[in-house]
Amino acid sequence: MVRSIQLSNLPTGWKHDYLDRFTVRGSGHTPDKEEPSYWNGGIKWVSLTDSFNLDKGFIFETDKEISEEGIKNSSAVLHPAGTVILSRDAGVGKSAVLASPMAVSQHFMAWRCDNSEKMNSWFLYNWLQVMKPEFERQAVGSTIKTIGLPYFKKLKIATPPYPEQEKIASILSTWDLAVINVEKLLNNSRQKKRALIQQLLTGKKRLPGFDSKWSVFSLEEIFEFRKGKGLSKEVLSESGEKCVLYGELYTKYGEVISRVFSKTFAQEGFISRSGDILIPSSTTTSGIDLANATAILEDDVLLGGDINVLRPIKEIDSCFMAHLLTHIKKHEIASKAQGITIIHLYAKDLRKINVYIPTDVSEQNKISSILATVDDEIQKLQAKLTCLKQEKKALMQQLLTGKRRVTVDA
Repeated sequence: MVRSIQLSNLPTGWKHDYLDRFTVRGSGHTPDKEEPSYWNGGIKWVSLTDSFNLDKGFIFETDKEISEEGIKNSSAVLHPAGTVILSRDAGVGKSAVLASPMAVSQHFMAWRCDNSEKMNSWFLYNWLQVMKPEFERQAVGSTIKTIGLPYFKKLKIATPPYPEQEKIASILSTWDLAVINVEKLLNNSRQKKRALIQQLLTGKKRLPGFDSKWSVFSLEEIFEFRKGKGLSKEVLSESGEKCVLYGELYTKYGEVISRVFSKTFAQEGFISRSGDILIPSSTTTSGIDLANATAILEDDVLLGGDINVLRPIKEIDSCFMAHLLTHIKKHEIASKAQGITIIHLYAKDLRKINVYIPTDVSEQNKISSILATVDDEIQKLQAKLTCLKQEKKALMQQLLTGKRRVTVDA
C-alpha cells in the first residue's frame, strides 16, 4: 500500500493525485565501468557515494563524473537543474535538488518539475523530506534495503495551487537559511576549538602571564587507577542515586561532566570523587572509541562497570587533563587497546603513558577555562540548531498538509 501524508479533509483548492500527474518521472543508470571513455567527462553523476551530500537542499558536487559517451551508450539521462532526486536504495529516502544539470545512477528516482506550473521543485523536495519515514518503511531487503520502481508509479501527493506551493517553499527556505547559518557558526566554533587544542594543550602557544616550565609525567605519577563496577541500563530509573554507565561516555558526555543525567536505585557502583577522569574500558567497535577521557566534577556519583577511573594523587586540573588525553594522546591510548570481538583497555597499559603538561596548575586552569568557554558556545549553538530543525519539521507538517494556509499575493 502506498501511503502519502494523510489528509482527513482535502484543503480548499488542493488536489490529491499521482505524483506522475504533476511531474515527469525518470531514473538513471551506471555506464560500463570497464570503459574509460564513459567516465571523467565533466558530467556530474549522483551515486550512493554522494549520500553525505543529500538532505541539504541543493546538491552541487558529486564524487564521480561521466562523459557524453557514457550518456549516449547507456540508459543514463542528463537531468536539468531543478530536478528533484530521491535515493531508493542504501540511504533510502534521502533527497536533493540538482543545482546544475546532472545524471544519476539507477539507485535514484528523479522528478522534473520545469515542464509546467504544476509542481514547484522546492515544494516537492520538502514533501519528500516529510515522507522520509514512510519511504524507510517501504524499503525491503536483507543486505541492502530498496524500494522497487512500481511503488513510485502509485505514489500520490496532495498539492495546493502553484502560487501557494511557491509561497510555502519560500517560507521553508527561510528556515533552511537559518539552519545553514547556525551550522556555519557551529562549524567555525568546532574549528576554533580544534585550533586551540593543538596550540594550548601542547605548549606551542603560551598564554600571557605564564612562563613556568612544562614537564613530562607518566599517568601513574598523577593518578591512582580504580575501576567502576556493576550497573546496567536495566537498573536506570527516574529518581534515586546519580550514576554514569560506560556507554554514556560515548553517547551523552564530552570531555567534562558538569551535570549527571542518569539515576538508579541500585546500590552497586564505585563512588566518584570530583576531579576523577573516566575512560571506557571495553567496546565492540575499535580502540579509537576507547580513547575518550571525561572529567566528572561531582562527588558521590555511582560509576558503573567497564570504566577506568583515574583519580588524581597530585594537584592537577582534571578538565585540562581530560581534553589532553582525548585529543593529544588519543592515538597512543587507542594503540593500547587489545582484543578482537571485544576490545579492552586495561589500567596497566595506561599507567606508562607520558603527558607533557604545565607544572603551574593555574596555567592548566586558564587553558581549561578557555576550552570550557568554547565548549559552552558549541553546546548553545547545537541546542539552537536542534530547536530550529524541530520547529521547521513542525512547520512542514502544517504547511504541506494545508492545516496551516498561507496568504498568496494577488
